[in-house]
Amino acid sequence: MRFSTGIYTAALVAVAAAAPKSSSTPAANPTATDPAAVYAAQATAKTESPTSHVKGKVFDRFVTIWFENTDFQSAAAEANFEFFAKKGITLENYFAVTHPSEPNYMAAVGGDYFGLNGDPFIAVPENVSTVVDLLEDKKISWGVYQEDMPYSGFQGFSWVNQKTGKNDYVRKHNPAVLFNSVANDADRLSKIKNLTMFQQDLKANKLPQWMFITPNMTSDAHDAPIGTAGAWLRTFLEPLLNDKNFMQNTMVLITFDENSSYPKQNRAFSVLLGDAIPKNLVGTTDSNFYNHYSEIATVEANWDTHTLGRYDVGANVFSNVAKHTNDKLRSWTGTPALADTTFNASYPGIFHSTTWAPQPVPNTLIKVNGRTVLPKIRKQWVSQQKKTVYCGQLEIPTSANPPKGTCPGPSGNDGHSQQHHG
Repeated sequence: MRFSTGIYTAALVAVAAAAPKSSSTPAANPTATDPAAVYAAQATAKTESPTSHVKGKVFDRFVTIWFENTDFQSAAAEANFEFFAKKGITLENYFAVTHPSEPNYMAAVGGDYFGLNGDPFIAVPENVSTVVDLLEDKKISWGVYQEDMPYSGFQGFSWVNQKTGKNDYVRKHNPAVLFNSVANDADRLSKIKNLTMFQQDLKANKLPQWMFITPNMTSDAHDAPIGTAGAWLRTFLEPLLNDKNFMQNTMVLITFDENSSYPKQNRAFSVLLGDAIPKNLVGTTDSNFYNHYSEIATVEANWDTHTLGRYDVGANVFSNVAKHTNDKLRSWTGTPALADTTFNASYPGIFHSTTWAPQPVPNTLIKVNGRTVLPKIRKQWVSQQKKTVYCGQLEIPTSANPPKGTCPGPSGNDGHSQQHHG
């Protein structure tokens, strides 16, 4: 939540030195934020807008729009967010996974946040796959749109608006670029674009099937009241509800990275809407337990992709999708009880600022409702299965209840996860 000036120097140097694989004219320093360097890079930045038409079981397009640092009730009471809630399904028990912002963004595409407990410059090792790998394996087009990002594929820590002096764009709110598996690939970087490109792609009917959209630090309620974010969302999204180039069996998730009151339960106001939502569910609520990993699990279920073998394999699929994919919805049964779990601090990990823990091994043998882990993940990690902590459990770890031990059984698989999470 709070903007950090700290930078993991080693990670910064590593990313700055890494040239994108397929770029013929890479920037000398892709993380440079000096205006002269940024403007020079703008001139040669590669931008791509691939499309695809892979049918899903419930939706053919998934769009998530993220806002910042707002308690559930405050967001629910804001007139514009209330307007959209009436047009869809309010997920009343959707939770962030920790504080502050960056680990939540990381979790939503990577299936874990690896102990991150701040907002520094992060470069996740290239051996960590993301939802991008799952989508590309199924030939599903994807794109990330970031308001005020200076050019496609920009990897810098932040970009200061040269007219206002404000940090309008920050890397920590751009989940895909946090991962070296994306940042070291020029073709993938070309799909991470300024939000102005969204309007161009929309007009040309070249929007991808999976989209992650982040408003700038003012528009997302980070540096402004919730009403500012609500007005931005109304201006951006309402016209799209009747746009045939956007509404193509589309499901939109409006959500928040985290709440603002750390002692409270970290519940994030979230709404599903779009023409993929049946009319009988418009204006309803869904009380099942979800978190940011549910975004990945729902995409996996809808398009029958492989999985990442991390906390995505334990997350509940959104119920409006699960009833069509035969995924079983579960309730939190762990200790402590859900009512006593706040999700307000990070467990140890490779990115924790004080308490290090080894990088966990994906569970390459787990099967969820017939969905298996991505073959390239299995090939890379299967020899280390005794070290996995991802057992298909709904109950994610917290700082008070960190990952411990390994999964039961010789394969690192607890068995019940092979039967629809049953």
